[in-house]
Amino acid sequence: MSDNNSAGGLALAGGEMAGLAWRDAWRIQARQHPWMTGGLVISLAAMLLLLASGVSDGIAGGGEPLRLAMLGGLAGFGATALGALAGITLRKLSARAEDSLLGFAAGMMLAASSFSLILPGLAAAKEMTGSGAMGALTVTAGMALGVLLMLGLDRFTPHEHESTGPCGPGCDRVGKVWLFVLAITLHNLPEGMAIGVSFAQGDMNVGLPLTSAIAIQDIPEGLAVVMALRAAGVRAWPAVLMAGASGLMEPLGALFGAGIAGGLALAYPIGLGLAAGAMIFVVSHEVIPETHRNGHQTSATLGLMAGFAVMMFLDTAMG
Repeated sequence: MSDNNSAGGLALAGGEMAGLAWRDAWRIQARQHPWMTGGLVISLAAMLLLLASGVSDGIAGGGEPLRLAMLGGLAGFGATALGALAGITLRKLSARAEDSLLGFAAGMMLAASSFSLILPGLAAAKEMTGSGAMGALTVTAGMALGVLLMLGLDRFTPHEHESTGPCGPGCDRVGKVWLFVLAITLHNLPEGMAIGVSFAQGDMNVGLPLTSAIAIQDIPEGLAVVMALRAAGVRAWPAVLMAGASGLMEPLGALFGAGIAGGLALAYPIGLGLAAGAMIFVVSHEVIPETHRNGHQTSATLGLMAGFAVMMFLDTAMG
């Protein structure tokens, strides 16, 4: 009996020590990067205020924006899962092909940020403020919030990129595979938010081309994730499940995006700018460096241009 009590006490003490270690790791990061900590706090506080406004106002247009946001997020999740399933039939994907696919996804994200987020945000903000300069300032403020959010999450969430290695507090206590999955999950958050924000006013001309673009680029992205997991030693079906699960952040992010952009009048262009800033940050900070690290810059750039052109066509044809 005493042995059992001793074992239980040791397990409890071990759990408390692990918790303290995690908290200490975050405190150290916060002290070392105070401006990133402050930026993350500001961005989260601003988004919570916008979300509270959206909830109190019942989300503009009633439940329709939330329904559209959820459907759009599920489309992104389904496309990620479809790309992941394709990884079952492929035993290996060349580094050049993987970089080209990720470049294509990056091009679509850049074009979506420009045509389906920033331009509608500028138009809406100008109409609300009556000034082009104030409209641009409003969208720019939203973009700054998006960048601060992703900078903070990148600094304070344990994850791993192949080019930079493990990063974030407590990354040495998390397995390599799960660090990679967390990195992809962070990547999918701004995509989901962009879908939700684009449907916040129930405008299909904004939401449909953006959702279509994100769903299209999620297919090669899901395939690339599966191939990277399999290269890391994960068996085929577990790799597919992990890659598909990372796509669940898109419907969750879509609901959050619809919430923050569905309250105050200016919340809509601010939300569009926020989603654009977050997506552009991910492309520049993670995707493009990843596609260039193997010496396939030309293939990756051609893929980016192709993705940009496809998104430009979709926005023109469907917007």
